[in-house]
Amino acid sequence: MLIKEFRIVLPISVEEYQVGQLFAVAEASKSETGGGDGVEVLVNEAYEKDGEKGQYTHKVYHLQNKVPQFVRMFAPKGSLEVHEKAWNAYPYCRTILTNVYMKDKFMIKIETWHKPDMGDQDNVHKLDQSTWNGVEVVNIDFADRSCINSKDYNPEQDPAIFKSEKTGRGPLEPGWQKELANNPNCPHMCAYKLVTVEFKWLGLQNKMESFIHRVEKRLFTHFHRQLFCWIDKWIDLTMDDIRRMEEETKKELDEMRKNDEVKGLSADE
Repeated sequence: MLIKEFRIVLPISVEEYQVGQLFAVAEASKSETGGGDGVEVLVNEAYEKDGEKGQYTHKVYHLQNKVPQFVRMFAPKGSLEVHEKAWNAYPYCRTILTNVYMKDKFMIKIETWHKPDMGDQDNVHKLDQSTWNGVEVVNIDFADRSCINSKDYNPEQDPAIFKSEKTGRGPLEPGWQKELANNPNCPHMCAYKLVTVEFKWLGLQNKMESFIHRVEKRLFTHFHRQLFCWIDKWIDLTMDDIRRMEEETKKELDEMRKNDEVKGLSADE
């Protein structure tokens, strides 16, 4: 088991991020779906359990064309599908990813607290001290182009050059976090993402757990670049707007998996 905490600071309020995150998830899902691959939404409904309430989703990620060809040749049926179950009790969210083929040998758990700070709180997930001592903290500057794969780069999703017409935020040039901390008039927040990875496979465990954490960092960075640069598309939306959009997106994804070409990030990039 390998645990890391990724911290992503943004010039967005905690309240704004709730809408922005859901909008970006829906849009990003469409950009990754086609040719049989991508996202299938099985369940999206309200839940209440043990005093916690929010929105529950169950999705399946079809990854047949997201892995190298030699893997596809030998991968057993069901091994290239990942099930994601998420409980969004914002500002706290919990997501668990599993694989039918690997069963209890594979699990990714992502627990996120969204806090109105600059990412300077320790152990916001309140782990016991011995566990927390073994957690590596990784700060992600999503606006730093050097932190992303060159093949992931899209000038329309570059926070270092994007300026929001509706909010006036951006561009996020070097030193933007320090300026943000010193500007009481600009909203800010941090997403504290505690990622626990288990890959119980003799001889591969350490290598694969480290690899999965690198993938998660790549996904977090890419996603938040999109979220910020799409701010003018979602800043005026309400949660009712988002729920309607999610229902429409579910239908679109089903059609896109059947009819569109393969697209999005791949393991070869």
